[in-house]
Parts: sequence; C-alpha cells; structure tokens
Amino acid sequence: MRAVFPATPLQRNAHLSERYGADVWLKREDLSPVRSYKLRGAFNAMRKQPDADLFVCASAGNHAQGVAYMCRHFDKRGVIFMPVTTPQQKIQKTEMFGGDNVEIRLIGDYFDDCLMAAQSFCAEQGGHFLSPFDDEDVIEGQASVAVEIEQQLGRVPDQLVVPVGGGGLSSGVLSYFGNDTQYTFVEPAGGACLRAALQAGKPVALPGVDTFADGAAVAKIGSRTFTVLSGVGLANTLTIAEDRICTTMLEMLNVEGIVLEPAGALSVDALKDMGQAIRGRTVVCITSGGNFDFERLPEVKERAQRYSGVKKYFILRLPQRPGALKDFLSFLGPDDDIARFEYLKKSARNFGSVLIGIETKNPANFDRLFGLLDETGFTYQDITEDESLAQFLI
Repeated sequence: MRAVFPATPLQRNAHLSERYGADVWLKREDLSPVRSYKLRGAFNAMRKQPDADLFVCASAGNHAQGVAYMCRHFDKRGVIFMPVTTPQQKIQKTEMFGGDNVEIRLIGDYFDDCLMAAQSFCAEQGGHFLSPFDDEDVIEGQASVAVEIEQQLGRVPDQLVVPVGGGGLSSGVLSYFGNDTQYTFVEPAGGACLRAALQAGKPVALPGVDTFADGAAVAKIGSRTFTVLSGVGLANTLTIAEDRICTTMLEMLNVEGIVLEPAGALSVDALKDMGQAIRGRTVVCITSGGNFDFERLPEVKERAQRYSGVKKYFILRLPQRPGALKDFLSFLGPDDDIARFEYLKKSARNFGSVLIGIETKNPANFDRLFGLLDETGFTYQDITEDESLAQFLI
C-alpha cells in the first residue's frame, strides 16, 4: 500500500484535547489521495484479483472515487454505476481519478436501482464486483487504518471513535485491535443500521434513510461486517442528529481549518456525548472523509443554526392595518436579524400570512420575542421543527 499512497496523518488536536480534558488525536482519512479511506479496501480487493480485467461497482461517492483511483493504478478497466441524481462534482472527481481506465454509467434515481444495474452488468460481462463494504478483502483493506494508528501512536489508544455506515471500516479496525481498546461506534440518526441490527440480532433494512450524511447513510449493514460487529453491544454505539453534525463541521472549518464531510465529522461530534468518560484518556477519532461540496455550505450553516436554537422560522398572521408591521418590528431586540420575510397569501381580508425567518445570537431571545407576541395577541406558528412545512416553505 505504501507504494501507492503514504500513510494518512495522526494528529493531536490541542483544541479538542483542552475542551474534553483528554489526549485527542485525529486519524485524518480526509487527507488521503481521494479524501476518504475507501481507496484502502479497493486497493486490497483489486490486488487480490490480478487476473481480473474488469471491475464493477455502484456508488454515488467515496467508494466510486477509491475504485477509480485503483483502476488507474493497476491499469484495469472499471465500470462505475452512479445514480442519475449524483452531484456533478462527484462525477467529475471520479472521472479525474480514473482517467481512461474508467467508464461511468448513470442509472436510476435511487441507489438501489443503480446497484441492481451494476450487479446485472457485472454478471453478464463476467467482471469482478467490488462491494463498498460487504467484502472480506475490502474489510481487510480498511483495517490498515488501525495498523497505521498503532504505528503512529506507538501503542493502542485507550478509546477509538469510529463512524459506521455499512460497517467496512468499523469491522476492519475491530478485527485488528480486538479487545485491546475501547470502542465507540457512531452513526447518523437517519441511518443507524448497526444499532437496528444489534437490536434485531441480525442485519435489517431501515424503513427510510436520511441521505444528508451520505458517507454513512446505509439502509442495511453488511452481513459479513455484522458478523464481526454483532458483539459490540448497544452501550458502545451512539446515534447523532444530522443537524448537530453540522455544528461540528462548521467548528472544525472555522476553528481548525479542517474540511469534513458529514460522515467525516461523526467521530468528532461524538465527543460531546462522551464527556467525563474520556477525561485523561488517549482518544483517537477517525475522520473518515472530507469530500464536501462547498455549494452545500449554506445548508450546513442553516441546519447548525436551527439545531443550536439561534434561527427559527414561523408563520405570522399579520393584521392588514397601518402600523401592524411596525408593531412587530418593535418587538425585535438588538441581536435579532430578519433573514426571511415573505407574504404567503392573504388568508382573509383583514389578515395576511407571512413567513418569517429570524437569526439571533442567543436562543433565549426567542423566549422574549414569542412572549411579546403572545402578550399583544399576535397569532403565529413556529415551523422550525416541522419537516413537512419546512420542506415546502423553507
């Protein structure tokens, strides 16, 4: 592997270490050639198939880029199936890494359609299908992350914080370290397939998946990976709300200058829940990826503000009389800023509905604002947490 790319850095983070009273290190998989750990598994699986001429995979992100990179390295033909809805940035990066060795086929609106097309094509053409996680050789390749951690730290860490998607990385590091360290496996709340499998005693498909943390948003954990992970115990797992992940993404960008994708920020965000349990301990967080499209930054900021309680949206029933808007504006404090103001419709002759978004510096400012609205008889509805309304209006 060293002939292909150097070891990713293991860096002590002074900011996080001071905050949590621990010795916190970041294993920077976001600094690999493809900005994620996925090329490790692709490398190991492909080197074990020297006679294969065609490699096929289905992926909308990091796995595709890892496979493309290794197809070019081994001078093999690769066909990568991606959903039609894949962002152009990810398609372009996959093309860049694979060059003439890789062909990209856009199939279906959803990943499941894309996966079925890839597997059918692979069977017809006699190619070798590269699973993103449920493959023994891929799992073994991802375990190289743990090998490097031990070499770079000089010992096994006291605590290892690992993001979980389909389980390739987590089962790989667990296979290597065994019981020599304590683990915390972290999943996004909208894709907690490991937790669901542990509760059911077997891999089960989630009824729905929130794809925001796309690097870890998997509907069903792999059967091979779960064989390794089945004994970890629910107490060693955490699920984190997608909006909260955004607060860590912004903090790492603004304070440390580190660009992380949502899945890559999971392990760092998990420290908030670990608190006193890690004081005085050596903790390694695996930052699994940094493939972040900066066009998503406004969405990340928005979600972080909503989670932190400093931005709210509500519908105000505004009387249609001179001075009504002025009355409302007088309720705003010096730290309150109108970020959205839009008439939705005139619901009656004497009233109009207004969509309002307000940003402030302290969540307590909303208690004051809503208190004044209640005292003066203004009718309003807070829709910040109403996903159905927010999806259409915001």
